[in-house]
Amino acid sequence: MIESGLLADLVTELPQGIRLQRLVGAIRAEFRSGAVALLRLDGDDLRPEATVGLVHETLGRRFVVGQHPRLAAILADRKPVCFDHDSGLPDPYDGLLESCVGEPLPVHDCMGVSLFVEGNLWGVLTLDAMEPGTFDAKAQELLARYTLLIEAAIRITRLEQERRNLTILRQDTQANGSTVTDSDEILGHSPVIAKLLAELDVVADSELPVLLTGETGVGKELFARRVHTHSPRNKAPLVHVNCAALPESLAESELFGHIKGAFSGAATERAGRVEAANGGTLFLDEVGELPLTVQAKLLRTLQNGEIQRLGEDKPRRVDVRIVAATNRNLQDRVRDGKFRADLYHRLSVYPIPIPPLRERGNDVLVLAGHFLELNRARLGVRSLRLSPAAEQAVLKYPWPGNIRELEHVVSRAALKAISHGVDRNTILTLDPVLLDLEIVDPPVTTETLEEKAPGTFSSEIAGSLRLQVENCQRQAVREALEKHHHNWAAAARTLELDPSNLHKLARKLGMK
Repeated sequence: MIESGLLADLVTELPQGIRLQRLVGAIRAEFRSGAVALLRLDGDDLRPEATVGLVHETLGRRFVVGQHPRLAAILADRKPVCFDHDSGLPDPYDGLLESCVGEPLPVHDCMGVSLFVEGNLWGVLTLDAMEPGTFDAKAQELLARYTLLIEAAIRITRLEQERRNLTILRQDTQANGSTVTDSDEILGHSPVIAKLLAELDVVADSELPVLLTGETGVGKELFARRVHTHSPRNKAPLVHVNCAALPESLAESELFGHIKGAFSGAATERAGRVEAANGGTLFLDEVGELPLTVQAKLLRTLQNGEIQRLGEDKPRRVDVRIVAATNRNLQDRVRDGKFRADLYHRLSVYPIPIPPLRERGNDVLVLAGHFLELNRARLGVRSLRLSPAAEQAVLKYPWPGNIRELEHVVSRAALKAISHGVDRNTILTLDPVLLDLEIVDPPVTTETLEEKAPGTFSSEIAGSLRLQVENCQRQAVREALEKHHHNWAAAARTLELDPSNLHKLARKLGMK
């Protein structure tokens, strides 16, 4: 029986993802369901925490309660709610079941129950069965009986997560109801992201300056927001400065402020962005683009906690934590005389490289699901999803523009599909041709090479092999840099290369 399995899991320490995944798997087997989903309520959204029988991209979707009457009905009732096979209410999982990908759901039964943890509404559990009549009165009664065990599993998961928090401060932040907005959410379940988030949460509690490095479009601002949200400064402002957008003539005034009459047009005195972040966090995006004259003043702020408004003689005290981000190699900028070495060392006390999307595995499908749901709501279509072939294309594509490119590709494909005059009340499936992604050669395996007779080694395989070699080199360089906190000289020693040759290789591989 399911009770024994759930009770055994309750007294066993399990990672959050595994515990909840085992939970939905056990419920699916017990109720002979085609799909089961556990969704957590967050504001007006229901967010999938664990699913079985649904496509992987479902984990990235956010179901707005007001747009899904079945989910709203489940939330509004303390008892299990059943929807007969002839219910006229739209199903939130249309086109998302693995058993009928991209197709309207056939006649089926649906059932769900609202879940409460410590007296507060936590979310819902939903079940879908392809055979009508599966969720009869006995099944509803059984689900009501299991609800307490399900809620206990969720509560244990939450307690274990809180116990893993490294500081009392972070626990207090969660208890006070501090939330992250939809735009601040970092989606993904890959090991590389889990490791990165754990590292960010550790450094967030310190006062160390953080330097986020990575390619354009990886979402460095989201990670900066996480550092601020999980820091003791989370009640104070987080001020974002796009250094690349600051005109050199106004950069000093924008950052440090000015007094009345400091320059032509300064009719009143004005505080700068650094003062606006007093007590909180200053996020310097694209910090490598700061003019050298401003860099010297920023260094003074980092060293002494002082600023001086333009035209003012007396310095002002500020208490600001700096989080900087760049897609440039600042060491190269230092070498070229475009960035101060002393400022670089002050900013990079704790460097954190953000991985590109191509290194995050199935996270790309989770993120695609998120953008699909946003476009579904924006365009007013019944359901929007990727075809199996499109999913494979998304997984194979290297995403040089990272998450930003993925968002644009999904939005553009959805608009193309709508422009073809499709019925918005049907399930809209995006095929690879709509995504318009450049074809990527499949990886070459040993078996593929063995199929070629001697002397028939094609240029296609040679090209693919070259790509494989470059990918291996790129990974080795990246791991060496991460190991030595982006110290190129130390990374070169690890790779047994001359530092100048390592820089040349990195440029060849498109890493600089």
